[in-house]
Amino acid sequence: MEPVHIIGAGLAGSEAAWQITRMGVPVVLHEMRPQVETFAHKTGDCAEMVCSNSFRSDDDVMNAVGQLHWEMRAAGGLIMEMAGRHRLPAGGALAVDREAFSAAVTAALQADPLITIAPGEITELPGTGNWIVATGPLTSDALAGAIRGVTGTDALAFFDAIAPIVHADTIDMSIAWEQSRYDKGETEAEQKAYINCPMNRDEYEAFIDALLAADKTEFHEGETAGYFDGCLPIEVMAERGRETLRHGPMKPVGLTNAHKPQEKAYAVVQLRRDNALGTLYNIVGFQTKMKYGAQTQVFRMIPGLQNAGFARLGGIHRNSFLNSPTLLDDRMRLRLAPNLRFAGQVTGVEGYVESAAMGLLAGRMAAAQALGRDLAPPPFTTAMGALVNHITGGAEAKTFQPMNVNFGLFPPLPDSRSGRRGRKDRYPAYTQRAKDDFNAWLAAQ
Repeated sequence: MEPVHIIGAGLAGSEAAWQITRMGVPVVLHEMRPQVETFAHKTGDCAEMVCSNSFRSDDDVMNAVGQLHWEMRAAGGLIMEMAGRHRLPAGGALAVDREAFSAAVTAALQADPLITIAPGEITELPGTGNWIVATGPLTSDALAGAIRGVTGTDALAFFDAIAPIVHADTIDMSIAWEQSRYDKGETEAEQKAYINCPMNRDEYEAFIDALLAADKTEFHEGETAGYFDGCLPIEVMAERGRETLRHGPMKPVGLTNAHKPQEKAYAVVQLRRDNALGTLYNIVGFQTKMKYGAQTQVFRMIPGLQNAGFARLGGIHRNSFLNSPTLLDDRMRLRLAPNLRFAGQVTGVEGYVESAAMGLLAGRMAAAQALGRDLAPPPFTTAMGALVNHITGGAEAKTFQPMNVNFGLFPPLPDSRSGRRGRKDRYPAYTQRAKDDFNAWLAAQ
């Protein structure tokens, strides 16, 4: 049997390879790292997580991304399996030890006898065969040029930012304290999954002033890409209003200062564990485009981080994605070259889970094709189906931007199930319908 070729061993490519071989079809997985490096990646491992270590909410009743987790687990997804094995306390979120996680994904793929990992950069798109392009937002210049050559149009682009990581033993715990917002979590470890650094009003105002005045990385002349709203640099949020951060990543609600329980913080900076040892913490929501020198000065203004040591500073990079509503069909194939499927963030989904989910679908569809079958996407009532519908025709092409999964992408519920009820009733109805329909989709294969 001819193998399916996958370009890119990120989250989407790794999940696609796993799904294909579960169906008995061989895979050649092409990965340019570490021979060809990117700005953001640090290793040559598969499924390396770059911007954060969180897959976001794991609540599959009240949250759309939690429902997506559920669907990937139901489909035997590798990414969710390894995330579960290397999970870290994070309240209601699914956070992982990112190095252990990617090493485990790599080991699983290397051990699969049907997977051949082929190192080296692919610079041209083949005209025949069964291929999946899962190169992610940091597609190499050569391959991006080849994609433009096939599509006849430029890929759209936006700028994405990375949050800094702090050494835990440099956090002043006489000021900071451990607590998840609203003490969320079933265990004490979950309820203390975050480190919190409080600010009074004067400290917050001084921090905002320094943030706005700091030296920043700016766009090069002629670059017109904007930011994705779900991953804005903190400086951009602050420029939208001095209170924006206090109602965003620095909101003080649901937290009680263990050192001064009677004193309400004006703002709180949260840090989330980044590895199983608990030696590294990332600053939650603090993606930044500040230059390195400015970052250390500004972030050390945060109470509790005055002596912080940084394992990694933040940064900004250019992400590319296709105008998928105009270019892809509902089997995720390029209309102008149907031997090519696209998967992952390059399709215009945003987020680790969404990228991996599109890899899961593309892999199953490519394997079905190799076996002489056709596989339709899941119903739009499911989280996966809602996403693939959005990127392959549901979104308005003229205003297409990267999108996280959310209940706004799901078809409305019948009045008999939703009526005029609030989200506490409506969201469980969405997720139960999605589970029923996804199980039916799996059973029909």
